[in-house]
Amino acid sequence: MRLGGLSGACYVAGVSDLLIGALGALLATNQPAAVSNLPVKETGITISVTDTNDPVEKEFKKLMDEDDAAQAEVDRWIQDNQKFAAKGAGEPNEELNKRILARFAMVRKGYDDFLVRHTNHARAHLAYAGFLNDIHDEDAAVPHMEKALELDPKEPAAWNNLANYYGHYGEPKKAFEYYGKAIALKPDESVYYQNFGTTVYLFRKDAREFYNIEEQQVFDKALELYAQAMKIDPQDFPLASDVAQVYYGIKPLRTTDALVAWTNAFNRARDDIEREGVHIHFARINFLAGRTNDARAHLNAITNEMYADLKKRITRNLDRPAEAEVKGTNAPPSAPDKTAGK
Repeated sequence: MRLGGLSGACYVAGVSDLLIGALGALLATNQPAAVSNLPVKETGITISVTDTNDPVEKEFKKLMDEDDAAQAEVDRWIQDNQKFAAKGAGEPNEELNKRILARFAMVRKGYDDFLVRHTNHARAHLAYAGFLNDIHDEDAAVPHMEKALELDPKEPAAWNNLANYYGHYGEPKKAFEYYGKAIALKPDESVYYQNFGTTVYLFRKDAREFYNIEEQQVFDKALELYAQAMKIDPQDFPLASDVAQVYYGIKPLRTTDALVAWTNAFNRARDDIEREGVHIHFARINFLAGRTNDARAHLNAITNEMYADLKKRITRNLDRPAEAEVKGTNAPPSAPDKTAGK
């Protein structure tokens, strides 16, 4: 899920996919293979400092600048350590964890001190919640999101971020409701539609019950929400890729629609790595549809070594009945497939 946070003169809060990837894996498991650079933070809403001459607002801006600086610094640490590790050097993850936690502890203290003195600063609660989400401490973020809504119930980012939380932790029907509130308050924010669509797609049983519709209609609803996001942000490759990946969970496979969706993603790809990742998906969809020649043609377009294993897997399957792939990979996934093109 992507967070709706503060940006511009203030604060940029993190995505999609929530910070449960690189940093979460590092802090939780200490496994070098699980560590990658921090995801680029995605913007949900822009809120400027209300009065640059106000001492409280100046302090608030400084606090958020320090937050951004800390997250950028940790990002550099992880990336640099990966480069050193690839050469046989690098800092042990346990030591890197300590540095990361100490750096973020400084930011947490800054927010805590500010909110002790300015308890009713709604945007500070929201910014702090965004930071806590970014460092994978969602439980600590919830009271601040709720406080932000108590102080300013017309803040769409808070509704979106709470919806993200409920979607992750077992109350999808409440998430549906809260995404609806976020969209009603800010209907031109693509992140809210994307998050809503993903949650409807993942929690199909709850969506059927909540909206009193059949499963195919649930897929249609998720795709409609994604389509709204695409209208607002038509050049967003990760979004276009997420839309296309929904088709893996739809039975029977909507082959033509899936290929159109992947074509849309291909046209928005920003580099050869993303384009070759889309060729992986073209090959998979064509294989599932029994179009082996087309599948092989797309595999032949892939030269980057990062896709070698996926390319070999699909190549092996080309000599097997398509049903084997359907049974093995076409069940509704726990989340959109992120294996290629991202």
